[in-house]
Amino acid sequence: MMTPTSITLIILLFAVVMFVWERIPLALTSMLVCVALVLTGVLDAHEAFSGFINKNVVLFVDMFIIGAALFETGMAKQIGGIVTKFAKTEKQLVVATMTITGLMSGLLSNTGTAAVLIPVVVGLAAKSGFSRSKLLMPVVFAAAMGGNLSLIGAPGNMIAQSALEEVNLGFSFFEYAYVGLPMLIIGTLFIATFGYKYLPNTNASNKHEEDEIDYSHIPNWKKYTSLVVLTITILAMVFEKQIGIPLHISGAIGALILPIFGVINEQQVYRSIDMKTIFLFGGTLGLAQAMQKTGAGEQIATSVLNSLGSHASMFLIMFVIFMLAVVLTNFMSNTATTALLVPIGMSISMSIGADPRAVMMAVVIGGSLAYATPIGMPANAMVLGPGGFKFSDYMKSGLPLIVVSTIVSMILLPILYPFFH
Repeated sequence: MMTPTSITLIILLFAVVMFVWERIPLALTSMLVCVALVLTGVLDAHEAFSGFINKNVVLFVDMFIIGAALFETGMAKQIGGIVTKFAKTEKQLVVATMTITGLMSGLLSNTGTAAVLIPVVVGLAAKSGFSRSKLLMPVVFAAAMGGNLSLIGAPGNMIAQSALEEVNLGFSFFEYAYVGLPMLIIGTLFIATFGYKYLPNTNASNKHEEDEIDYSHIPNWKKYTSLVVLTITILAMVFEKQIGIPLHISGAIGALILPIFGVINEQQVYRSIDMKTIFLFGGTLGLAQAMQKTGAGEQIATSVLNSLGSHASMFLIMFVIFMLAVVLTNFMSNTATTALLVPIGMSISMSIGADPRAVMMAVVIGGSLAYATPIGMPANAMVLGPGGFKFSDYMKSGLPLIVVSTIVSMILLPILYPFFH
């Protein structure tokens, strides 16, 4: 009789193979995984499908709608036009969009940031004639890197913080930026120079349907209302703690205001919701739940550490914890990876007497390097359709950036956060 842990590991392997092979749609693989976890008794139906009632799914839908209003009214195209005035070449545009995305992502949900900026970038590509796919891929990289600029940049940051608070430790609001900001700057420069040739050039860039749409009949009040709603929603998200309204509720308020006031209609609202992203995200959360519940994730982590032996150097242990987070985050959600590795990291730090803050920093930064698959971060899945990407496109452009980010982290982490003082 197979244990739930073994079953989960087999289903994880199946998911990884299917995600890479892509013979059937990614969203369909996610659903197969959920159903398999229920049929094998690893999870009950409520646990397996709880990802679909996850607040991030609500946030997705919110931001799809708010982003759509910006797009349907032609406001995104207008903003795009302003940005193209400053960025004359495709590479300059990559730097501009990555900088904006990274900085916004540091203070907002990186998922929300990507959801808002993707339509702007698609409009930019149509207006400038540049490759849509070469502009979209850097947006998700910047959204991931920007998540390391503050405590609220990514959900994993708060997971590590709450674990540290249990032992009366913690990070200050911008402390992740000590490693995150250099990583964002160097990562942006890398993508605009050496990494540029690895960016995918799909045919999605040749469809200029946005150019054919005439927005002149849309009243200005609709354009500006969409921009105002977006701005207020972003501010509400930045000051989430002060106003006491969760991110996804602020988003929901913004998303409801738009159709109520007739800025966009019901049909446009439904059209804006990308179900591929919802199914992919909701489905893979079920797998993450199974890995946590059965201890399969812990088993992976423990066996890796055991293989190091008892005399391993501190740098090696830091590197292995970091790389474990990097590998897992590309096949599970980055939030789930952090949630999985935080308790393991805390027990490792206690058993070897290392500084828990150093271990947590390695876990969080490593867990943010979800560049090489469309499933590591919700934002990655969001550009799948608009960019016309294949699974391998993420690998080709994401792996070189993972190498660069790892080098930056491995230089900074031991200096700023040594395991032993």
